[in-house]
Amino acid sequence: MKLHHSTASPYVRKVMACAIARGIAGRIETVSTNPHVSPAELLADNPLSKVPALVADDGTAIYDSPVICEYLDTLGDAPPLFPPTGSAARLSAQIMHATGDGILDAAVGRRLSMPHPQDDGRRAYDARQKAAVDRALDVLEKAPPEGLADIGAIAVACSLGYLDFRFPAEPWREAHPKLAKWFADVSMLPPLAQTVPVA
Repeated sequence: MKLHHSTASPYVRKVMACAIARGIAGRIETVSTNPHVSPAELLADNPLSKVPALVADDGTAIYDSPVICEYLDTLGDAPPLFPPTGSAARLSAQIMHATGDGILDAAVGRRLSMPHPQDDGRRAYDARQKAAVDRALDVLEKAPPEGLADIGAIAVACSLGYLDFRFPAEPWREAHPKLAKWFADVSMLPPLAQTVPVA
């Protein structure tokens, strides 16, 4: 398999964390890709010019990260990261997955708007996205994930890692001690320890 990859992308990190958890990371060839310049090699596999984009062994191009993660969950022999369809556990994991990805969408949006002139419109956008992250963190503090056993936990962990990586001047731990304790514990596990983002 081939994965269009960026070490700074939290969505790529989520995919690689899933691959490590599934025990199949060694089957993936990572290809360093800058989606912002829309290279032809990426566009051939993802017309949206986003990473991650995975090319399966049979040549099928798969994107974006939720779809790739669910595909990877069909490979290998490790316990599944996606609980059975129709189960309460799956609904819970997918809601947590959406929360983690929602934090990422807001935080990445803020990050991408930083180089642009900060007029009233951009400041309002930034405040709205930051408020969304803060509300999501408050919800997670009430019921943090347990371990790193499913896709929801992995998504949340990658979102917290991205906040540390791109917004270190906005600490979140003091106001969310239970979430901080969980994140400290799971950060030592291979799926996260081996995928720390690099600028």
